[in-house]
Amino acid sequence: MRRLSLLLVVALAGCPSRQAGPAPAALVLRNGQVATMVAGQPRATALAVDGGVIVAVGETAERYVGPATRVVDLGGKLVLPGLVDGHVHLLQGGIERQACSLAEAPTKQAVFDRITAYAKAHPKEAWIHGTGWELTIFPQANPQKEWLDKLVPDRPAYFEAADGHSGWANSKALALAGIRRGTADPEGGRIERANKIGEPSGTLRETAKALVEKLLPVPTDANRFAAMEASQRQANAFGITSVLEANCDEDALRTYRAMDAAGSLRVRVSAAQQTEPLKGAAQVPRLIALRQAFRSTHVEPRTAKLFIDGVIESRTAALLAPYLDPKTHKPTKDAGTPLWTPEALRETVVALDRAGFQVHFHAIGDRAVRLGLDAVAAARATNGPNDARHTIAHLQLVDRADVPRFKALGVIADFQPFWAIRDEYVTDLTEPILGAERSSRLYPMGDLNRAGAALAFGSDWTVTSLNPWEAIQTAVTRRATDQPAGPGWLPDQALDLDTVMAGYTRGGAYLRHAEASLGTLEVGKAADLVVVDQDPWAIAPEAIHSTKALATILAGHAVYQDPKAGFDLP
Repeated sequence: MRRLSLLLVVALAGCPSRQAGPAPAALVLRNGQVATMVAGQPRATALAVDGGVIVAVGETAERYVGPATRVVDLGGKLVLPGLVDGHVHLLQGGIERQACSLAEAPTKQAVFDRITAYAKAHPKEAWIHGTGWELTIFPQANPQKEWLDKLVPDRPAYFEAADGHSGWANSKALALAGIRRGTADPEGGRIERANKIGEPSGTLRETAKALVEKLLPVPTDANRFAAMEASQRQANAFGITSVLEANCDEDALRTYRAMDAAGSLRVRVSAAQQTEPLKGAAQVPRLIALRQAFRSTHVEPRTAKLFIDGVIESRTAALLAPYLDPKTHKPTKDAGTPLWTPEALRETVVALDRAGFQVHFHAIGDRAVRLGLDAVAAARATNGPNDARHTIAHLQLVDRADVPRFKALGVIADFQPFWAIRDEYVTDLTEPILGAERSSRLYPMGDLNRAGAALAFGSDWTVTSLNPWEAIQTAVTRRATDQPAGPGWLPDQALDLDTVMAGYTRGGAYLRHAEASLGTLEVGKAADLVVVDQDPWAIAPEAIHSTKALATILAGHAVYQDPKAGFDLP
């Protein structure tokens, strides 16, 4: 009996005490307002992180403080899950900014001045090229080759529009591309004409852009790494920790994987692989191979990007009813032509769905939206139900009959809220060719939310601002961020702040198939979070856009910190 007692004492001595606390954490944030984004859960005041994972939320976080723990007093600042940009061109945007940027040039003369200055400063560049001109600056969104000839007379020159659906070339560029009076429009594109005899004006729409773009200098690996470094720095500074990269070719995938392997990738990337309408379902095996080859710790290429149509402003969006003549207000014979035939779209989506891809559609017009929904319905009928979470982005015009189909088919509605204002794009280029009735249901965020659709949000940068706080305010107010308080545009389509913030956190994580690890601040989830300087729920809606990130943390490590934050993170 005595021997048994001694053995029991020895055994108990080797066991950890029930009074012992948990192992110390690497980081404890205290004295903050932790908005976990868990529905119905009150805010906490503290949070503990270790090994890149949240190990405690609330008062229990103090139990994780040890001798080596970095303890940060937030001084009451708000903590949120890292924001998710659900539709962005992060790498390509960075590459574009390395060339001649026309972004935010407010007038035609400002555009001309930038091009002239860039050409003068780069006399040895074989091409003068860049991006960012706004459609509204030029009459009928149709800049002329002669204007560019005067600005760059000695070299080919080409500039893509801010929306990515139009291009502007000078005469030398058009000649090199073989675009002349008798050149036919390519399938899915349009060469704008200057006169009745068919002389090219210099403006190219949709696939016609490729005739020139294929001749542009190819970015080097060094260009790509530098571009991505600059872009992710901006994203982190806004509190963005995850993105859906909306159109990746193989070079982009290679860049992301290389940066991830080197430990220099500071965002989680869902990569939407580029597809080509003319290749249809035959391209699916290659996409499968790329998915396998380029998957890495922070890169997931499980999504395929399909452009169904163009944009309304240049009449390349696919509509259910014809565009109107802006002068007579009568219907024309043109309703826009989809980039895919309905048959090829259905066949390709069925094949992608069967192969385990999430399909990410670009759809602006109501016919394009319907074609996307029909293709998903065909995949469901053929392959049976699954959790693919196919997504339609942009959704400028949606037919009322199609609104409930999003929930029924499990399709995510991915809006770019910054567009939902009545600016010159709407008043000058959209309303005149859609008419009052169709214009009354543009960007129907409210309708889709009330119908129970899953929502996610993105910027489509560089088309518009990368700053999510500007988009968040716009979704709530339906007014431009520089406008004072007042009635919003189509106010029934505005969203409440809870819904919008959920879309940028939980909704973005759901879009990325990552809700088990991202989107809320809960024990066991990745420590992706942002500390901001003000509480958007506690200020006037018109001030939300001024919110600034003080620190952004990815997997427990600071990837951005404002030097004026008042605290220091590891």
